[in-house]
Amino acid sequence: MKLKQRPEDFVVREAYRVDWDPRGPWWVYLMDKQKLTTFEAVERIAKHFRIPMRSITFCGLKDKQGRTEQIVAIRAKEELSLQEPDLRLKFLGRTRAPLSADNLTANRFSITVRDLSEEEVGRLPLSVSEVRRVGVINYFDSQRFGALKHGQGFIAKDLIRGDVQRALYNYMARPSPLDTTEDAKVKRFWAEHWGDWTKRCPYKGTAKYRHILQHLQENPKDWAGAFMHIEQRYRTLLLYEYQSYLWNEGVRRLLLDVLPEEEMISLRYQAGRLLFPRVLSREQFEDLKARTFPLLGPDSTFDDARTARAVFETLERERIRLDDLALPHMPGLFFKHEERPVVVIPGKLVVGKPRPDELNRGRLKVNVAFTLPPGAYATLVTRRLFWFSELEQEAKERGEMHPAAQAMLTRAFGGPTSEVADLVETDEEEPPRPRRPKMGFLERQRRKKEERAARRQAAAEAKTKVKKKTSRRRAD
Repeated sequence: MKLKQRPEDFVVREAYRVDWDPRGPWWVYLMDKQKLTTFEAVERIAKHFRIPMRSITFCGLKDKQGRTEQIVAIRAKEELSLQEPDLRLKFLGRTRAPLSADNLTANRFSITVRDLSEEEVGRLPLSVSEVRRVGVINYFDSQRFGALKHGQGFIAKDLIRGDVQRALYNYMARPSPLDTTEDAKVKRFWAEHWGDWTKRCPYKGTAKYRHILQHLQENPKDWAGAFMHIEQRYRTLLLYEYQSYLWNEGVRRLLLDVLPEEEMISLRYQAGRLLFPRVLSREQFEDLKARTFPLLGPDSTFDDARTARAVFETLERERIRLDDLALPHMPGLFFKHEERPVVVIPGKLVVGKPRPDELNRGRLKVNVAFTLPPGAYATLVTRRLFWFSELEQEAKERGEMHPAAQAMLTRAFGGPTSEVADLVETDEEEPPRPRRPKMGFLERQRRKKEERAARRQAAAEAKTKVKKKTSRRRAD
């Protein structure tokens, strides 16, 4: 399986809602970009029109590897025009307020999956059936972890530990082995001359770090002040990156309370492995579908014991506490609590007919299209649909199939036809549900209050249990 062999293989279009105003100070454009991150595109626009980056707003971040259409708003006095091969702007109208995530309603994806065998195409209908029945766990995929991918680690974790100098060094002096741009040369220069702020970097790309360097020349040991000169949206993204990792790990532990690991699909990503259920009972599915899991902040609280247990086990493994997320030594920088749905169900999921793949002789290609809510990852849905291809690719790289992966493939596609039919079946009859006794409004409110109190008590007990366990380990 191959994704994104061409920019046209991965197309995303935003669905949005904007309050138009013909006299508004923000000019809204449809931005069509290829092989550029949203940040890179915005930097290009700002440089081209000589305007500050804060004068450009957008709804969300879009993938670099593909062709994306998203809206941006530019605070300007007149209509602007930009038509380049990989970046184009089309004027749509004006509005009074800058754009934010609140303007985004959904994303529609059209993805061409290439280099498939006939066997892989034959396995796809069962996988599609599973996704339609139980959805996809709403993890953050590898694109979220750019700093980790480029060898900088979790910069936010450096901040949590109080090592702001290390965080700044990883940001501006640790070149990526994958980066062939001038920025890598700038990073190598400052890695060699770290602390000598009188040195002049000979590369133009150093302009990106100009304000940081000016601050360090005047205040050589004020690492926190220098760090705050990183562009605000990128600073926030560095926190989101580690926060997203904690979310992934917490939800993975939550799932292990539902199903054994060997009964779930395990796919690798930039920060580890992700688990996906293939089959759930109706009760399990309804429970997960109704659940959210927190993106953690120092003020996060938990009404559910299972959520609390998953959170504190994750924090214990990372050797941090909730209080550490306050970042008291970094004024103006903090982790914000937010709830994220555990399960996402792709809307309008359509799978095209397999066709000969013109880029891979003797192989097939398939187009899949679907709609996702803001913040969900289309690459993750696609990988879940073609999970069997990923496992076999891993086996080729290692030279052998992991026994658990082999067992999963055997259960999915190597068993009797009746077993497969049981997984595809969606019209099974449910036993009649007992009728709930009628009760008055006050009785319902009383019961809800008791249930909330019980959940809080269970969460507090789970937290105390983890603290005691941690204390015993430290004592040992």
